[in-house]
Amino acid sequence: MQVTAASFKLIKKIKDEKFDEERLHQYTLLINIGVRDLQVAVVDTEDSRLLFFEDYVLGDLTSSDDWLGQLQSLFEAHPLLMAGFWKIVKIGIKNNKFVQVPSSLFIESSAVEYLRFNSHVDESKEVVLSDAPQQSGAVTVFALYKNVHEWLQGLYANTRLNFIHQSASLIEGVMNVDAHDNPPPLYLYIDRFKLHVISVKEGKLIYYNQFVIKQFSDYVKYIMLVLNALNMDQQKSKVILWGYIGKNSPHYQEFVKYIRNVSFGSRPAHLKFGYQFDEIQEHHFFDLYTIDLP
Repeated sequence: MQVTAASFKLIKKIKDEKFDEERLHQYTLLINIGVRDLQVAVVDTEDSRLLFFEDYVLGDLTSSDDWLGQLQSLFEAHPLLMAGFWKIVKIGIKNNKFVQVPSSLFIESSAVEYLRFNSHVDESKEVVLSDAPQQSGAVTVFALYKNVHEWLQGLYANTRLNFIHQSASLIEGVMNVDAHDNPPPLYLYIDRFKLHVISVKEGKLIYYNQFVIKQFSDYVKYIMLVLNALNMDQQKSKVILWGYIGKNSPHYQEFVKYIRNVSFGSRPAHLKFGYQFDEIQEHHFFDLYTIDLP
């Protein structure tokens, strides 16, 4: 299948006036890659200021080769992504082939076996990766298609390159904003096609899961399921929300009919944003920003 530039669509682009293409060697490149969408951000490592942002939707995919072809077309048409001299490149992977393993139990040689508890792994087509534990005390083990992994490694062979699973960046982000409320809130991230649910208590990860969403009623169904499992009160429990839902959207108005005590989450405190980013609601793209957490 021949893939053209029409297979992806740029939804949003913002560039800070301080962005300087001559200083890429001082910048961190963040790329958040899913099978249906992709986001790009650039952070100045000297002052942790977000300087550049883009949001893309990808076309329909039928195979890993198709996915790779779309990514290659997007990158080749992009003025920055093919550059190989960034200070750091951090790539977030959005998929459902992952498992969280307590760091005290993690053995690197057993990574494939850990992942097989949750997912089918085809070692002929997939590479199994892991990222280092942070505040959560868990190692995230996840799979990525070999052809995509090898292409990205080759593209950024001359810079420091890290692969991070979306679940790990979300958990780390929540751990950094958790206010140690009593009782603790439930944290939600609404992706374009999934719901992520996180619970943290006294600085420890209690719960994380992601759910595929096919219709709006699925959001309420899964949130109720988790609230009940964690013995949290539907009417009184505090819920903090990030993601692709507008503050004035019909979906949000419907959402708060069932989940009463809802507030929107803020951007990660470690990043600075210029006025150019005021047009993006603060609770959007939390999973992209948190890829940059140290």
